Parts: sequence; C-alpha cells; structure tokens
Amino acid sequence: MSLPFYQKFHQHYDRSYRNKDLRTTMSQYHQEKKRSAIYTHGSAAYSSRSSAAHRQESEAFSRATSASYQQQTSLATQSALATAVSRKAASAYDYGYSHGLTDSSLMLEDYSSGLSPQTKRARKSLLSGEEKENLPSDYMVPIFSGRQKHVSGITDTEEERIKEAAAYIAQRNLLASEEGIIASKQATASKQATVSKQATASKQATASKQATASKQATVSKQSTSTLHQEEVLEKKSRKVAIREKAEQLSLRKTLEETEAFHKKLNEDNLLHAPDFVIKPRSHTVWEKENVILHCSVSGWPEPRVTWYKNQVPINVHANPGKYVIESRYGMHTLEINACDFEDTAQYRASAMNVKGEFSAYASVVVKRYKGELDETGFHARVSTMPPSFAVTPYGYASKFEIHFDEKFDVSFGREGETMSLGCRVVITPEIKHFQPEIQWYRNGELVSPSKWVQTHWSGDRATLTFSHLNKEDEGLYTIHARMGDYYEQYSAYVFVRDADAEIEGAPASPLDVVCLEANKDYIIISWKQPAVDGGSPILGYFIDKCEVGTDSWSQCNDTPVKFARFPVTGLIEGRSYIFRVRAVNKTGIGLPSRVSEPVAALDPAEKARLKSRPSAPWTGQIIVTEEEPTEGIIPGPPTDLSVTEATRSYVVLSWKPPRQRGHEGILYFVEKCDAETENWQRVNTELPVKSPRFALFDLAEGKSYRFRVRCSNSAGVGEPSEATDVTVVGDKLDIPKAPGNVIPSRNTDTSVVVTWEESKDAKELVGYYIESSVVGSGKWEPCNNNPVKGSRFTCHGLTTGQSYIFRVRAVNAAGLSEYSQNSEAIEVKAAIAAPSPPCDITCLESFHDSMVLGWKQPDKTGGAEITGYYVNYREVIDGVPGRWREANIKAVSDEAYKISNLKENMVYQFQVAAMNIAGLGVPSAVSECFKCEEWTIAVPGPPHSLKYSEVRKTSLVLQWKPPVHSGRTPVTGYFVDMKEASAKEDQWRGLNEAAIKNNYLRVQGLKEGESYVFRVRAINLTGVGKPSDLAGPVVAETRPGTKEVVVSVDDDGIISLNFECDQMAPNSEFTWSKDYVSTEDSPRLEVESKGNKTKMTFKDLGTEDLGIYSCDVTNTDGIASSYLIDEEELKRLLALSQEHKFPTVPVKSELAVEILEKGQVRFWMQAEKLSGNAKVNYIFNDKEIFEGPKYKMHIDRNTGIIEMFMEKLQDEDEGTYTFQLQDGRATGHSTLVLIGDVYKKLQKEAEFQRQEWIRKQGPHFAEYLSWEVTGECNVLLKCKVANIKKETHIVWYKDEREISVDEKHDFKDGICTLLITEFSKKDAGIYEVILKDDRGKDKSRLKLVDEAFKDLMSEVCKMIALSATDLKIQSTAEGIRLYSFVTYYLEDLKVNWSHNGTAIKYSDRVKTGVTGEQIWLQINEPTPNDKGKYVMELFDGKTGHQKTVDLSGQAYDEAFAEFQRLKQAAIAEKNRARVVGGLPDVVTIQEGKALNLTCIVWGDPTPEVSWLKNERPLASDDHCNLKFEAGKTAYFTISGVSTADSGKYGLVVKNKYGSEISDFTVSVFIPEEEARIATAEAQKGSKSK
Repeated sequence: MSLPFYQKFHQHYDRSYRNKDLRTTMSQYHQEKKRSAIYTHGSAAYSSRSSAAHRQESEAFSRATSASYQQQTSLATQSALATAVSRKAASAYDYGYSHGLTDSSLMLEDYSSGLSPQTKRARKSLLSGEEKENLPSDYMVPIFSGRQKHVSGITDTEEERIKEAAAYIAQRNLLASEEGIIASKQATASKQATVSKQATASKQATASKQATASKQATVSKQSTSTLHQEEVLEKKSRKVAIREKAEQLSLRKTLEETEAFHKKLNEDNLLHAPDFVIKPRSHTVWEKENVILHCSVSGWPEPRVTWYKNQVPINVHANPGKYVIESRYGMHTLEINACDFEDTAQYRASAMNVKGEFSAYASVVVKRYKGELDETGFHARVSTMPPSFAVTPYGYASKFEIHFDEKFDVSFGREGETMSLGCRVVITPEIKHFQPEIQWYRNGELVSPSKWVQTHWSGDRATLTFSHLNKEDEGLYTIHARMGDYYEQYSAYVFVRDADAEIEGAPASPLDVVCLEANKDYIIISWKQPAVDGGSPILGYFIDKCEVGTDSWSQCNDTPVKFARFPVTGLIEGRSYIFRVRAVNKTGIGLPSRVSEPVAALDPAEKARLKSRPSAPWTGQIIVTEEEPTEGIIPGPPTDLSVTEATRSYVVLSWKPPRQRGHEGILYFVEKCDAETENWQRVNTELPVKSPRFALFDLAEGKSYRFRVRCSNSAGVGEPSEATDVTVVGDKLDIPKAPGNVIPSRNTDTSVVVTWEESKDAKELVGYYIESSVVGSGKWEPCNNNPVKGSRFTCHGLTTGQSYIFRVRAVNAAGLSEYSQNSEAIEVKAAIAAPSPPCDITCLESFHDSMVLGWKQPDKTGGAEITGYYVNYREVIDGVPGRWREANIKAVSDEAYKISNLKENMVYQFQVAAMNIAGLGVPSAVSECFKCEEWTIAVPGPPHSLKYSEVRKTSLVLQWKPPVHSGRTPVTGYFVDMKEASAKEDQWRGLNEAAIKNNYLRVQGLKEGESYVFRVRAINLTGVGKPSDLAGPVVAETRPGTKEVVVSVDDDGIISLNFECDQMAPNSEFTWSKDYVSTEDSPRLEVESKGNKTKMTFKDLGTEDLGIYSCDVTNTDGIASSYLIDEEELKRLLALSQEHKFPTVPVKSELAVEILEKGQVRFWMQAEKLSGNAKVNYIFNDKEIFEGPKYKMHIDRNTGIIEMFMEKLQDEDEGTYTFQLQDGRATGHSTLVLIGDVYKKLQKEAEFQRQEWIRKQGPHFAEYLSWEVTGECNVLLKCKVANIKKETHIVWYKDEREISVDEKHDFKDGICTLLITEFSKKDAGIYEVILKDDRGKDKSRLKLVDEAFKDLMSEVCKMIALSATDLKIQSTAEGIRLYSFVTYYLEDLKVNWSHNGTAIKYSDRVKTGVTGEQIWLQINEPTPNDKGKYVMELFDGKTGHQKTVDLSGQAYDEAFAEFQRLKQAAIAEKNRARVVGGLPDVVTIQEGKALNLTCIVWGDPTPEVSWLKNERPLASDDHCNLKFEAGKTAYFTISGVSTADSGKYGLVVKNKYGSEISDFTVSVFIPEEEARIATAEAQKGSKSK
C-alpha cells in the first residue's frame, strides 16, 4: 500500500484520537502497514520498484536472445506484485466493512496497482489548470484534518469526537492506498508494433510480451480519437482473449462505480467558517399558537448553533416548556410554545466554530385578537423597520433619549482574573416590547463573544464579562446603545496588569500571538513584546506549537529568537495548530502568552479552492486522469525569486512557478552559496518544498549569501532560477528610535495625559509603552501592557497629590527602542475648568429702584475656588424679554447682590454666571420674573445661602445667612424646619421650640440612610417671615473614610486641633472657624496646612477660647468636622499640657518586693516605656547603692522592668528603698518602706524559701499528705514525691507506729498512696510518711483526729449515702419490708424514715434496722393506713441524702397479697406434721437381740402415725410392736431380731398441713458368720501375697 508523499517523513495519524473506542481501528491500521512492507516506505519506494519491474519486462521484449533467467525474474516480479495487490485488497475489504465503507471505495485500491507505473503527461484531469499550479506530481489533496483543540468548545460530546475520529481514520486508509486513481486513455500502437516485430524471436519472449500486453489492456480504454496511431493486430489464444475481455469489463465497472461514487462525495475544505444553507424565516402568528424557526448550517468543524431573543441567549431551563431547541441531522429548530405578546421580538441563530461566527435573523410578530392597538397596522409597520426601531401606541417615537446610569469606571485587572464591565441603559420613552441594540467596542473594533469574553443584556443592564483576563483585553472599551436612529455611547479604559511571575525576575508574557502567513511548509507567527522585562533585558523568545485536538506542546526553536516574527516548520500538511510564545531573560523563562487562533498548514490558494466547495469530512478527493503516450516535461526555472524577509534567525524566499511545467505538480529544491563563491549547496535535500515560499534557518549571522531554486517533477530536475542578489543575514528591520519631547499634563486627580513626539523613520511600528515613576523613588511601573498607537495616552491609577515623571519607548517586530528622556515632574491634580452655572435665583429684597438677588453656589466649581459672580438682567414688557445688560462690572464674591438703577414697577429677569481662575462659566438658567417695587412687609425676609456640613449617620450641621430684608424691626432669631425628602408639604416639623440666635444648628436624631430637606425662617418683633429655599436633600450617612478633628498636646505642652482629609480635590483648602465664624484673623490661633493635613494651634488656651471649632474642606461634597471645647474639656487639656511641660516617666507598676526560689529577694518596678538613654539610681535610706557582691541591678528597656537582687535579708537591711528614674526630660521615682513587722515577715519568708530550696535538693514531697474518699467508700491517703531514685525508701506511720504495707511503692508516677478500707473510728489518728535516702529525708504528717476526723467521716458517710440503692419493697411472713443496700454501714451515718412527710415513730409493729449492708424498715401486719410515700434520709453529718418509694396503689396491693400468702405458708410450715427427732439413720443389731426405738412427733392437729418396711405398710404384731402415745411419742420395738428383720423402715407422720417420712435402716448380723467371713478374707489376702 503506497503512502502519499506528504506522509513520507511523518507518522500520519493523530494521537488525539487515541481513545478506547478507536484502539481496535488504530491497531488494525498499524498491522496493515506491517503486513504490506512494500507500501510503507512512501510513494518514492513504490515508484522505484514499479518502474524497475517494468523496465525488466521491456528488456525481455527487445532482446529475443535473452536468457530464461531474465524471463523468470520478470515473471517472479509480476507474481510478487499480484500477491501484494491481492493481500492489500483483502485487508482493505476487512477494514472497509468494519467502518461502513461502500464497495466502490474498497475497489479503488485494488485496481490502482494495475495501472501503468510509467509517468506520462496527463491529458485530462478533474482539476483546473489554475488549481494544478501549486500541486506536485501525483499529489492528492488530503481530505482529513485534525479536530480543533478540545478546549475550544466546538465538539460537545465524546460521541461526536469518536464519530469524527472513525471517519478520519477510514478516509486516511482510503487515501493512503494510492495518490489517486488514474484512469487514462493510452495509445498502444507503438508498443503493439514492437510486440509484433519481436514475435518470432523466441517462445519465451512471446509469452513475456503477451503478459505485458494483457496487463496494458487491463488499464487502457479503446479510443477512436487517437491521432496518427496504428492498430496492430496479433493472434491471441482464446484463454488470453477471455482474460483480457474480463479485465476490461471489470475496469469499466470500476470506473463507473468511481464516477457514481464521486457524484455522492463532497470535497473537504478542511476548516471553514459556518454558513447558513437554510436561513430561519420570519413569522406572524396569533396568540396561543406555536411557531417553529428552522435553519440548516454548513461548516467544518460542525458549528454550534445558539438561539438569541433580542440579543439575549435563550435559556430553555429558565422557562420550562416555553422553548424547545433541537438539532437533528443538520437541521436546527427553535419551537416557541403558546406564543404571547411578549414573544414579539427579533430572533437570531448564531452558528460558531473555530473559524468564526455567522448569524441569521428572523422576526416573530404575535397578534392579539382584541386590544386597543391596531395590531395589523402595527405589525405591518414593524416588519418594514429595523428590529430595534421603537414603536409607541401612538406611532413611531419622534425622539429617544438614551443615557447611562451606574457606569463602569476605569478598571484595573490582572492576568487570569475575571472582570465585568456594566452599566444601566435608560431609554426615554420606554417601549416595553422593543429593546435597544447593544454593542461593545475595544479600541474602536467590535467585540464578539468568545471563550474569553461574553456579553449579556438583561433588559435594562448591559454587561461585558471577561472570564480570563489577558493583556490582549487591555484597551478603551465603548458601549454603544442604539434605538432606531438614535444612539449614545460611553467609554472607559481597562488596564490589565501582568500576572505574578512563577520565577522572580522572569519577564512578562508576550501578547497578540497571530499567524501572518500560512502555507504547506511553514507558518509565520508574530507577537508583541511585553512591557515588563523582569529587571534584565529579554534575550529572546521561545515559540511553542500544539496540534489542534491534542494537549501536547512542543518547542519550535532551540535558541531564543529576538525578532518578533518566526516561521514555524516541520508541520503536517492539512493539520491545524495553535501557538504560544514565551520570553526569556537571564533569570529564566516567563509565563506563556495566550494561545493563538487555530491555523491550518495549507497554501492560501488551496484554502480558497477548498473553501469554495461544500465539505464532507468523512470522504476523500480522488483525481482521475487518463494517460497519453507522450513523455513527461521537465519543468523550467522558477521566476521572480526574491528575499522577502531577512532576520538574524531566518531568511524567507519567494518565487513564481515556472511557465514550462507540464500538467503535473512540481516540487522545489532551494540552493545557497556564499556570496564570493559558486559552491552551491542544496538546502532541502530530504524534504522537497511544495509551496513557492520557503524559510531558511541555520545561516551565519552577518555572512553574505545568494540563493536560487530548482523545480522537479517525475521527468527530472529543471534548471536553476536566477540567483538572488547578495543577502546579508541580519535584521533588515531596525529597532525604532526613542520617542522625544514627553510632556505630561493634568487630567483628573488620579490620571495624567502624556504626549510625545513619535519615533522618526520608524518602520512597522507596533506602538508605544509608557512608564511612570514617583519622583525620587527610582522605581518605574508600566502604565500600559498593550502597546498604544499615536502620540497621546492617559495614564490612570496614579496617587492624588503625588509627583510623577514619565518616559516612553517604541516597539516593533525588531524590538523595543531606547527610553525617551524623562519628562518633567507633574503633581497629580484635577485639571481646572470653568464652574457650572449657579441655580435657584431668588429675590431677597425689593425697593422702588433696586432689588437684592440671591442664588446658590454652582454644583461644580471646576477644580478651583470661585472668585466671583456676574449678574445680568433684562426687562420683560408684556411677556416679551428685552436685551441683556450687565448689572456689575466687577465680580461680586457673595452669593447675593443688589442691582440698582432699576425702573419702578418694571418686571425683570436675571441670570448669574460664576467665575474661577479658569474663566467665566456658563450663565444660569433665566430666573422667574420679579417686579421692582417697594416691599412694605413688616416681617423679615427669608434667610439665604443655606448649606449643610458635618453629615453623619445621625446628625449634621445646618448654616445660613441672615435675611437681607429684616422687616420693620431687627431679626431676633430663627426657626429651623425639617422633613423627609419624600414627605408631603404638610409634614414639616420644627426642630426648635424657641428661636435661636445663632446662624447655625446641629441637627440630631436623624435616621441613618434617610433623606432629608431643611428650611429656615427668621423672626422679629412683628412675626415670622417667609421660609428660605430648601437645603438638601441630604442622606444621613457617615461616608467611608470620614475622619474627625483630633485634639493633641505635644511634648512642649502646646495644644492643637488636627484634621486630615483623604478625599481632597486638587484645589481644595482647609478653612477653620469658631462657632462657624472664620478664625482667619484671630490673634489667639495659628493655622498650618500641608498636603491633606491641617493643624490649628492655641497660643494660650483660656476661657475665652471656649466654643465649637470646625474645619471645612473646600471643593468637596461637604467634608467637614468639628470639636467642642467646653469647661470640662478645657480643664482636661490644661492638665495634660502641664503634664507634658513637666513630664514624668509613666509607671506601670510601683516598686515591689518578692521572694525567689532560693530565698533571694527581688526589688522591681515597671515603667510604661523607657528609651535607650534611661537611667536609674538606687537609694537605700537616703544613700545611693551600687552594684556589687550584695546588690545586683538590671534594666530591661524594652519592657521597662527595673530590678535589684539581694541574696538574703539581714537585720541591717531594714529601711526605705527608692528607685529614681530619669529618661530625657522626664523623671520619676518609686519608694518601698520595709520597717518593723513588715520587714520581719519578709525576712522570715525569705528564710523559709531558702530552707525549702535546700529540702528539695533531696527526696521531698511535691504535694504533702492528703486524703480522698474513693467510689468504694474507702479512704485513700496520698502524697506526691519528687527527686526520687531507686534507693529512696518510704515508710508509713500511724500514731508513731510503723504501718506494714504489703505492696512495694512504685515511684514512676510520683504518687504514693495508702488505702484504708471500711474506714471507721478505730482508724482515727496521726498519719506520717517519711522519704529518705543518702541525700536526706523529708516527711509529711496528716492529722485525722478531732475536727479533721469528723470532716473525713462526714465525707465517708456522704460517699456511703451516695452508694445507697433505690428503695425496694419486699413482702415477708410478718409484713412488708422497705430496704436499700449501701457499700457498708457506719454508725456515724444517721438513718431517718418518714411516711407521707411525717417522721415514723418506731414500735413493735414498725421497726428499722441494719443487717449487714442492708438498711431496712419493717412494717408488721400492714394495714391500709400504711399506704403512702416513704422516704429514707441518710445524714452524713452535713447533708441529707434521700431515697423514696411509693407504697400505694398496685404496689401496696401486690405487696399485701404476697404478705398474706407468705403468712399462710408460715402457719402451714409451723403446724405441719414432722418428726422432731429420735430415729437414727442406720441400726446394726445382732441377731436375737431386742430392738427398741423411740422418736418424737409434732403437729397441730396431732398427726397420724404409720410405719413402712421396704416401702410397704408395716402393721403392729407380737414380733414387731408399734405404739404411738400422747400424740407425740412413737415407739418401735422388735423383741428378737432375725435376719428377716433387716431392711429399710420408715415413719410416716401426717396431718392437714402436710406429711413427712423419716427413714432408717436395720441391719441384723450373725456372729458366727461374721467370723467365717473374716477368716475367709484373711486367707484370701495371704494367697495374694
């Protein structure tokens, strides 16, 4: 089986398909290759062998005298070929049936080996000449392609991958059988003539010739169109003729089947974008009806189809049963069930695969049967307008207003993170069933959904989500909202920082890896260099490739390349690849870039040809040609050879195919030579070039070369092309020059606009990188990670108030330029702009020729303080306004102004414009009409210039200015009103019952999160005036980052108020006030502000400084804070100031003394803190003492602990001890007096501790002797010992008498014990235990007498009481007994019984007692009165422990019944008949003797007596006299016993309560017989000896 030439140097199978379902198929494929070794070495091997065999056959025809050996060789060759073909056909059939291939596809391979192996010029081909230009000889387009990388998401299930993999392998085996099925018409005239001339040469030659003719006839068709050719006839045997005819018929059938097979095939165009074969159709339906949208899509890989409604993906799970989406046999459907008016929308079917995305649209209009709208006309109009065109119930909307709320701001992310941009789109008027068209752009290019980014529209909010940020995502993002003919857009920049490097100091990842050019031989990859090099220059880049469908990455270059373009070779034609790039510096290799889009290794012309035809990935392309007798043409030289790209790493050549080339494909060989020689060397000796472009590697940098190209086909190698000009290996593209003239300018409080002069003569410029550095830091940070084009960039994310410098460098494929010169430093502040217009113009007072106006300050000051206002006015006559006039030439600083020289009773309108250093702002809106007339009202006018500050979650401060018009009398006070912003006008409520004279008020008691408005009214003696304009609304909340004024006292006792603000605008300033009146000119205060901090210092704080001190920050949204200094705070601050002026060392612990382990004495104290210069003087009785043998001093300045040690206290050490401290200006001391009893006690304690230490040097008690009562109520004496060794002895004593202990003590756990069981008074005494060995001894005593013994006994009794079991009920013959068991009983344990809460009085009938461990209560002859609850209380001397039982109800009944039964049983047992005594068990008597037996019998009533002998009744007679007298004595008398009297006798006594038998045995012996028996036994014994 011959492999195509593109498999010649590559294993042609895709490892990505090696799953379990394909192992059998793959193994079969490899086995086939092993069996057919002749076909496994590529097309070249097949061609060489086939041509050799046929040359032997030709020589056999031409030489009539050739030897038989040559004939046999030729026949053997034919036989071998036939055998191989047969074996290959059988294998193909087995493989084809296992994969479902048709018979025609199996037969293609069988007859390919029967065609002529000689290369001839093709006369006819299924390919056009234009398509053949780029095809080599016998080249067949591969129809297979690797699957897209699994992570692409194109193939959803493993089942689809298996299906495609099976098709892939089937078509590969089919194609690997031959380069193509070649069927050509071949003229046989000349060859047949040769056969005729040589017919008589030899019989063997004739046979050989006939075989050759038969073989040729098999592969040729009879043609009547052969020009100038003779038909030579020859005689053939009938067998040969029949065989030839059969082969011709078979060949014709094969060609017909092949032609039919081709009609069913679709040529594969490898990977191509989706296209809609059938697009979905728009529908108009009634409500409640179903509608189905159909579409059919082509593309490879098979596209995934997603359905959208108004640009929102349809989720079938969100509305179960509403939508049904199916995809079957290439047909995709969307079914909408029970349509309602909400389903009127534009629907989109989006088909997407790795090559792109394509959409088709359809509209669905749902009509209602009844309604206010004319649905027919409505839908008719909708169908003719764009889907997003808005329609209202009254026609088309005349105008839409689109604006964005909750807009996304400049965003910062990091590689690998997720990010979401979003904003709410508000459209007025709102059209319920029509949605705007939302589009996202990055740097002006439309953003399409992909695996990296997704868009979402929820109906009022648009979001753009990045699932995995990359530096390629950095840029200016714009949301574009369109509604009909109206649109609006908003933009913000997204910055993506580099991910943390795995190796510290490694460079960042490159970006924008794309394919510049692709052909069969190589793919040129380009990328952009990263902005961050890791601290050392980038040495180059490594390029990695990965075949689509696999997860295996391989490195393409061994040495790093510096040029940002690289041709990747060694690719398999037709396969798709993805690429990534990694940067390397001296530290290591950085992270890889984002992978490129997949690209196939195909020529552009081949891609275009394949893309123009439908695809069928499971079939193959077969080229069918006919041969003609002319010889092949050697191709001419290529033309237009040139060097299109040259770098230090590679050179790319390009040329045009030769004009003289024949009809078959050609290959190219590239040659090179040194510029000064003619020594040409072939570059591609092993792998011919198939495309008219080639990349050369391994050229010496700086060396000069020339290049030329040769063409080749089956006819031979052509002449070389003209050599190129001399090319010097090196980068032809120069690194750009450094940009110049970098100028920063202010933009916002966190950004700066940087401009620069572009690099001169820069070629192929990619863009610029900008870096920033804080002045003086020396550390540079990138401002962008994606090169920007142009000469202007806004650097965001800077720190407000910080000074920065900037630099820029350019980048192209050759590398990065040098840095530009550093810019001048610039402080980050917001740019200054003119203020916005003032608002709320009101008339504060009116006279007959003048008016006083008031207004509110502009919302936006433009970043600078407002320096004044300009007022314009105009007359209004009969509603017609006149010409504007200026009211003031010089700007006014207040927010009120008196306009003079007006006409009385004339109506005027006004407008006001604010001004700052940036210029004059836009004038305000025109005011209402005000009439100039004398006001005669007596009450004051409204206060003005209301403002609020110090807004917190429960309070704020409201300030205002007095009214301009005070009325007939001066203003005496103000009333402040408040209401919720959403409340009605009748819900105003006053905050002060009495008028306040201040022009401010702190409002308390606000509700957090609530919005409020305020107003102020002035009052005079006449009454209350009109309310002011509203202040607010303002939300009661404490904003994040809010700070308060803080009071501080420095080391010199100076008192100051301090405030800090982190939210200042660039031109914000601090203003201090006292009682909300500016303190700017106060001689008692001094203010200093720097940066975002301010300090107000009191020169001499006194009572005249009492008040509220507040600090406001201008050009902010009301940031302010205040501090109250009242009389108490004044006293505290003055005391603190005094303390700071004359500082003392703060003491944490005063001087104290403690005794250490060895009896040492430690004097110590602890200060709050000590500096390194702190000093301590030690004073004893007014004399300083120093360190020496007696005193040891130590200072720990970290902890502030000061210590002095003495070995022992002597009598002369009694006195006063003082530690004097000095730390800088601060001083301190602490004194301890040790005199009299205090000193003696301390001295005694020290001596004791010293003795204790000595004692512990030998065996000693760590814990002295003690006792405990165990759970078994035993007493355990125990102690804990230490410093024990094997030789240590322990002896126990009681009352000075040694106690013998059975067990030897084990000191492993250090515990020694003595167990005393059943402890009682006899165990009282003094216990002592002694430890001793050669190191010394120690003893411990425990007195268990008097109170100690009582305490122990009480604990023992307690444990005994706790061991008592629950009370049980027991019936006896005498009555009922209640009892409980204890471990053991002691007399010290007091037992008390009670019945129904009353103590029981004991008597003969009711008794209590203890029997062993049982404590009982006996109730004899119980009566119903004995029923009830019984309690047994055990008193241990301190506590009572109770046990309870209920003797009533069923318990009593059962006990009483049992008592009755036992009582009767006792009576019966007492009165029953019985033998009291007198009868022996055995009676032995000599024959002839008299036997007299007497026994006593008892029973009530008197029992009856009878006798038995051997269990038979015995009657009284003369021989045996039986008598019973007085009812109690029975006599048994035998006057003369004989042997007959021997036996078992019994006395039977019986009455109504029972009976009893007393047995005895009578044994009668004869004396002579006894002697004889004795003699016989003696004799028997002597014999045995």
